[in-house]
Amino acid sequence: MRQICSVFIWFVGLIWLIPVLIFLIIASYLISAKYYDPIIKKLARVLLFIMGVRLTVKSRENVDPAETYLYMANHISMLDVPLFQAVIPQLVRGIEAEEQFKWPIFGWAIRRAGNIPINRQNVHAAIPSAKEAAKRLQEGLSMIILPEGGRTLTGKMKPFKKLPFHLAKEGGVPIVPIGVSGLFRILKKGDWIITPGPVRVRFGKPIEPEIIEALSVPELRDHVRWKIEELIDSP
Repeated sequence: MRQICSVFIWFVGLIWLIPVLIFLIIASYLISAKYYDPIIKKLARVLLFIMGVRLTVKSRENVDPAETYLYMANHISMLDVPLFQAVIPQLVRGIEAEEQFKWPIFGWAIRRAGNIPINRQNVHAAIPSAKEAAKRLQEGLSMIILPEGGRTLTGKMKPFKKLPFHLAKEGGVPIVPIGVSGLFRILKKGDWIITPGPVRVRFGKPIEPEIIEALSVPELRDHVRWKIEELIDSP
């Protein structure tokens, strides 16, 4: 029965997603992202509901939509992309695995949206992506990066990469930690079975640039990890 329900959910989800991606692509040629992004956020919420996510968002008041932030969160599922698009209350762009930019329609959409591809296998090849993200932060565009560099296989956070924290130091904006709970039970890496259920997203208080500057890269990495862990519900 779960298999049958999952097939139905995937079918409906894809039927919904493809027109949304096409809308994003067309809109990106016609109008500024600040005009179509609120629509995409609403459509992302609908997609999450279709995929079985019953969403609760807490402490979003910690974020001022008029400010520029670097968001960091735990990396759980392929649903992370629509999830963060739906819950972050401002225009935000992400740093995503370069292979995703080769996917039909989806890859074109995220490229047109302005997301940045990154090579997850080669640190030196990833540096230009980090520098581009830092430049956008300095220009006033909020960004999101998932410092584990890949989805969890166990539900627990993987070790954090160092590159995101070099980016944080160069970007010069506050880091907002985000903790996501419950999504691993709905859809995990390597599985296609959907188990609908609650997902909770908690926003932490911004880590100010003064603190970022005062900490070394390893210290900042550990500090952000601790902040994210505080926002995740115990299993």
